[in-house]
Amino acid sequence: MARRAKGRKVDGWLVLDKPVGMTSTEAVARVKRLFQAAKAGHAGTLDPLASGCLPIALGEATKTVANVMDGRKLYRFTVRWGAETATDDAESDAVATSDQRPDEAAIREILPDFTGNIMQVPPRFSAVKISGERAYDLARDGEEVVLEAREIAVHNLHLVERPDPDHAIFEAECGKGAYVRALARDMGRRLGSYGHVVALRRLAVGPFGEEQIISLENLSDLRDKAGPSGGFAGEALLSVATALDGIPALAMTERDAARLRRGQAVILRGRDAPVMSGPAYAISGGLPVALGEVDKGAFNPRRVFNLSDGRDRPGEGSFRG
Repeated sequence: MARRAKGRKVDGWLVLDKPVGMTSTEAVARVKRLFQAAKAGHAGTLDPLASGCLPIALGEATKTVANVMDGRKLYRFTVRWGAETATDDAESDAVATSDQRPDEAAIREILPDFTGNIMQVPPRFSAVKISGERAYDLARDGEEVVLEAREIAVHNLHLVERPDPDHAIFEAECGKGAYVRALARDMGRRLGSYGHVVALRRLAVGPFGEEQIISLENLSDLRDKAGPSGGFAGEALLSVATALDGIPALAMTERDAARLRRGQAVILRGRDAPVMSGPAYAISGGLPVALGEVDKGAFNPRRVFNLSDGRDRPGEGSFRG
């Protein structure tokens, strides 16, 4: 007998304003309890020091997490010059110091060197795996951590403000796998002043941004007003399809949708059949049915959705403050 899932069937995306001091895992657990949801996950870890945009997937939305994690991320962060730390942020002691402070012209001059496809060594205290172990676990155990440089994409990097000689505020739009802490570390080294991150806020992840963000306090208020029925989910959640922004949607008949739900491919016929290949998702009756690939005139399902809520239509969903 199949094990019955604990919790309610709740499907959709929540864009949480993660507070400083909370891990991403703790944030997901809090949201899962508030919704009494059977299943939840997040799209991209935020360090405890960081705040801001943490997209949390509930139920069927967890099948679209990879699509969000592959999207660009926008950060605003503050670098303190004069010290490099073991963790590249304010959570550890300095391992190198300097009395030198860069002026604004020197900072702006190096920014092009940290923009585009660049090589970056991740922080020693990071989630990168070494022989199956997380780098931060090895570093905390006092083991030597040697990480290889890897190519990352920094689409935009600019200086926002220079509040005083010790600090500079930046915004960076990065691709998957980029570490803002490592950017701060490497800029500090290039400038001869060393540096580490003292404040970090994520402003956007893929299709999710600050206009959709909601705090735990506001989410709790919505839950309290709705009572034990759980009816606040419709007011708080964005649709599963929100994560599929930018991927072609293919309209299917109910007959073809039934085939897809059984994991079977569907031939794209007719005068209006799309001439394309690559990722796409199928919709029927306004609801996402499957996520998959178009190849040689057929749509092949990779992940099948089990959605019956009429709210969950592409583009629908609301933000509440």
